[in-house]
Amino acid sequence: MKGERKMMIKSKMKWVGLVGLVLSAFSLFVHFLLARFTEEGITDYQSSVTIFSWRPVFENPDFAENSPSYRRLWGPVRRLESLHPDANPRGYYTDPRSESNGYVFVRIQGGFHEIRNSICDVVVISRLLNATLVIPEIQSTTRSKGISSQFKSFAYLYNEDNFMAALVKDVKVVKTLPQNLKDARRLKKIPSFRVPNSASPYFYLHHVLPVLNKHVVVELVVSDGGCLQAILPPQLEEYQRLRCRVAFHALRFRQEVQELATKMLQRLRAPGQPYIAFDPGLTRDALAYYGCAELFQDVHNELIQHKRAWMKKRGIVKGKLSVNSAEQRLNGSCPLMPEEVGILLRAYGYPWDTILYVSGGEVFGGQRTLTPLHAMFENIVDRTSLSAAWELNRIYGREVNLVGTKLRAPPSVVQEKKHEVWKNEGPRPRPLPPPPARPKYPYNIEGWWGWVAESDNEPESTVMELRTNAHKLLWEAIDYLICVEADVFIPGFDRDGKGRPNFASLVMGHRLYQSAASKTFQPNRKEVVKLLEENREHLYQANHTWLTSTRSHLRRSLIDGVIRASTESKPLSFLSHPVPECSCLRSDLTKRSLHTSSPSTWAPVEAALGVMHHCPMWMDIGIKTKLKEKEIEEDPDEDISSSSGLFFRNSGGNHESGGGELIKEESQLDDQEELEGAD
Repeated sequence: MKGERKMMIKSKMKWVGLVGLVLSAFSLFVHFLLARFTEEGITDYQSSVTIFSWRPVFENPDFAENSPSYRRLWGPVRRLESLHPDANPRGYYTDPRSESNGYVFVRIQGGFHEIRNSICDVVVISRLLNATLVIPEIQSTTRSKGISSQFKSFAYLYNEDNFMAALVKDVKVVKTLPQNLKDARRLKKIPSFRVPNSASPYFYLHHVLPVLNKHVVVELVVSDGGCLQAILPPQLEEYQRLRCRVAFHALRFRQEVQELATKMLQRLRAPGQPYIAFDPGLTRDALAYYGCAELFQDVHNELIQHKRAWMKKRGIVKGKLSVNSAEQRLNGSCPLMPEEVGILLRAYGYPWDTILYVSGGEVFGGQRTLTPLHAMFENIVDRTSLSAAWELNRIYGREVNLVGTKLRAPPSVVQEKKHEVWKNEGPRPRPLPPPPARPKYPYNIEGWWGWVAESDNEPESTVMELRTNAHKLLWEAIDYLICVEADVFIPGFDRDGKGRPNFASLVMGHRLYQSAASKTFQPNRKEVVKLLEENREHLYQANHTWLTSTRSHLRRSLIDGVIRASTESKPLSFLSHPVPECSCLRSDLTKRSLHTSSPSTWAPVEAALGVMHHCPMWMDIGIKTKLKEKEIEEDPDEDISSSSGLFFRNSGGNHESGGGELIKEESQLDDQEELEGAD
């Protein structure tokens, strides 16, 4: 009996164990199914438990929006309120002809701002040549760069369907070439042009068009961030408005990118406070091009110099290899460092708890460069602090895992035994053979010190680096949307590594088109450096005079910067200053401004910008109601006795009680007086 019971117990235990194993296997199977096919459900769950790194801290969350101080810091620029976006055709403008001269296939190389400029140019060129445009191929996002196979090149960044629908009355757009032309291109039997930067319409009409008429298709290779001159003749002004329709209406980002940017904007505005967007513009290419290596130390200095030598070797840089960075900085040719931008913003009156969004996929110098800015502003955020890693991974799509190159162990030195040869060759003693060359192993040459010492050339990019470059385009797309929607925008630098307008310039151009009155500081770097050098020893203990001069300069830059961009940036990139071609004047606002401001202060702005076209009547609907609300808000007798000139937060260390109190006492600036000066 006892033996039978033991057998029964053992058999039951076996069955229990077997059932447990089956259930475990089934649960694992269900888990993998959920992970594979219910991505959206998991996403919704993760969004409810995600913890972001940003914890907003505010000293005065209920800042009165109708106070003079609030309007001075965040309010619109009244002298630009009359400008309204208007990119619609104004003269005779026909739909694209039913019969085109052929197909234009374009391959675009470069970064985010270069791609955006180039796409607008090729649309205009297709209209000029009466050609059918094949959706451009962006070289940074082809499948050979290791990106997801879910997307084609253009669709990795932009919405193809919206692009085609928005331009239906401007140019014919198709997704691919016909099969016979596709085969000819694969065999390299179609004519190709590597077009120069800023080519004239004459070049396309007299060199490209005859070839297009003969072969039905041409391929354009655009590599310098633009293939058509920025300023066109007056008779081609409608083509400038076409550029605006492409850049600001047709080029919408892919849906997943757009949705993530919208979520991040909602999280950024969740505290109910306005925010500043800051683009440092600190890229290695730009620093090397302008010779600003000595702004950094050690490793970064050598990396910039190596890049400048590489650029000089290829003719990108025309000047000397060694440049005095101090002189370049005094001339305004170097970027403003984040610390200097922070000092300007604090001097203008933005408090320590202001939300500051730092854009840019690459800030050369790393977090050490941003540390002083973090000391001045508590609520500094960027792309990573407003989103989770899995949210960013979703916009990349499903990518193939790249097997990294593992470091190999040093090969063992094999000593060839030649005893027999040694014995039979000639008389002794014989000289020893020269020692073999020292082998170079991967662990000896990896990192910046390896390729800087080994060669004057830049190292070839790995597939992982190429994939990261494609990801950077998506990061910059998110930054672009957040910067355009910001309450205030300030750039650290507005030039790229080729001396042309960069990401920040495109943002400022978009803001000027979409909402010209939004605050966009464009400080003159030469004057700012002069102000900073005058008070170098007491930057954090600035006196009343210095604060007044700094505030006055920033206030003037709201208008002077726009006027300066029309002569400095527009000849290089039309999208950096799409005025007056893509703007019109609201009649009611113009009349009101003429009554409230003297003609001597208002007229030069219109004259300098050249905006003479008045908006259609339908644009003026609802403006009178808004004007009445503004008149109620603006109380000329209201004053604020407090000052936000403290460079550090009110509760903290000893450094705040010394110099901070001095600034607080000496910076009792009249906000109402500054408002009147700005108006």
